[in-house]
Amino acid sequence: MYVRHLTVSNFRSYETAELPLAPGVTTLVGLNGQGKTNLVEAIGYLASLSSHRVATDAPLVRFGADQAVIRGLVVHDGRETLIELELNPGRANRARLGRSPVQRPREVLGALRTVLFAPEDLALVKGDPSERRRFLDELLVARQPRWAGVRSDYDKVLKQRNALLKSAAPVLRKGSRYRPRPGEEPADDARASALHTLDIWNEHLASVGSQLLYARLRLLRDLAPYLAKAYDEVSAGQSDARVSYRSSLREETAAAIAAGEVPEIEQLRTEILAALDEARPREVERGVSLVGPHRDDVTLTLGELPAKGYASHGESWSFALGLKLAAYQLLRHDLGDDPVLVLDDVFAELDSGRRERLAAMIGDCEQVLITAAVAADVPDSLSGQTYAVTLGEVRARE
Repeated sequence: MYVRHLTVSNFRSYETAELPLAPGVTTLVGLNGQGKTNLVEAIGYLASLSSHRVATDAPLVRFGADQAVIRGLVVHDGRETLIELELNPGRANRARLGRSPVQRPREVLGALRTVLFAPEDLALVKGDPSERRRFLDELLVARQPRWAGVRSDYDKVLKQRNALLKSAAPVLRKGSRYRPRPGEEPADDARASALHTLDIWNEHLASVGSQLLYARLRLLRDLAPYLAKAYDEVSAGQSDARVSYRSSLREETAAAIAAGEVPEIEQLRTEILAALDEARPREVERGVSLVGPHRDDVTLTLGELPAKGYASHGESWSFALGLKLAAYQLLRHDLGDDPVLVLDDVFAELDSGRRERLAAMIGDCEQVLITAAVAADVPDSLSGQTYAVTLGEVRARE
């Protein structure tokens, strides 16, 4: 799989830009702020419908424009597919696949698969649990696009349940001094109604959450051996890089999951319901859902120590890079095809040894896209097409 051509219109700093591409290595060279990362960000957006730099679409639209358009021509098994996305901040985005409109943009997921590594990915090791959850969920969708719907459903259920906990907290609390206003239900009836509604949302959360949790656990189990190998190759050492899942469920189940067990979906659904029932007083008091995949984390360890807080800067880089390379190898194995590998301003952050080892590891990838401020940062072994990017202008170098 590779991208043969990229077109952007009113995307980030570009009024318009065309980027012809080919299999092998392509390097975009330009000083910081010139727009090279914007181009690989556009390719990443085609694959995932999200940016690795910002959480919303608004910053992706050029200042003064109403919408941005990204088009990518993707070659897979000798067949070309055009992906077109129209970004409309404040309104629904639109998408086309093979020049035909699709009902929902997420229907284009799977037409292009990428694995992107950028300096921001150091947060996988040093950052909040949300960064690691996002990594898992985006890899889930890249592996099987149907999980995008499950993620969306879970987010909707969680939002509704949190809204109920916040709005109905005075009614739900036992012994509260809540007094209904004229025309409202009596206090006991109101409390019974709120509890019944909460039970319904518990069922929804457990049903969708158990599916998402099960998928994450299977993914982490499959990813672990690729991570250990990738970390050892990048770091030129054997530090026993491992991952485990930290669940918000009850202690016994959480311990089993941390040890690598993958319970069946129905068992996980039952456990989520039990944990929600146990956490109800705390949830009502705080007005927020405290149990479920949105409260979980991935524990990264080097040997017997957690990577966060104990790993050196170089070890943290190697771990983050190992996670992304492991994701690449897992997708390659599952799909029987190479995703597009994107390395955004990465080589400047690595010492010479890690640069050369990384170059050796990715030499057989079908397509690699690299951005660099200085061409000399990229090892000579990664030769290929080079583009100079200056103030939003893209020009091929001879």
